[in-house]
Amino acid sequence: MTTKLQGDLKRELLIGPQAYTLTISASGFVLALKGRRKGVEIAWADLVSGDAAMATALNASLSANIQPKPAEKPAQRSVKVAKVPKSKAVDRTPHR
Repeated sequence: MTTKLQGDLKRELLIGPQAYTLTISASGFVLALKGRRKGVEIAWADLVSGDAAMATALNASLSANIQPKPAEKPAQRSVKVAKVPKSKAVDRTPHR
């Protein structure tokens, strides 16, 4: 005997190195990047209707923003060099 789905069921899954959230509800499912709200949403009726399901899935995959953004290079920080007053500077000339 199966249990009726009354509320949303959320699960995290990894696709490659990226984490996604799959939300299953009585009306359909949503696959989105973890931490994001928008993703691919497919209704169960669209899924079982045959050709319409493929068109809906294709359209959803092309219009949804569920691809992770490429990793950005961290900005290089400029290093500040403290100036030492000449009175405290160390004499680095070789002694003869």
